[in-house]
Amino acid sequence: MIEINLDLMLKKRDLTLTELANQVGITLTNLSILKTGKAKAVRFSTLAKLCEVLDCQPGDLLAYRPAN
Repeated sequence: MIEINLDLMLKKRDLTLTELANQVGITLTNLSILKTGKAKAVRFSTLAKLCEVLDCQPGDLLAYRPAN
């Protein structure tokens, strides 16, 4: 299972989800789907823009957790 650590990065950068959505250029709804782990896929262009805005690496946003 892939976990999205967007909450942690938002707290570290003192950003709201709305501010991030505006800076990345995706809808708040789509960003919320990603944040809650309900997304089935993430475009590399979206991941790259998230990393640019949050000044992080993809590994800071994504983590693999084995299913139990």
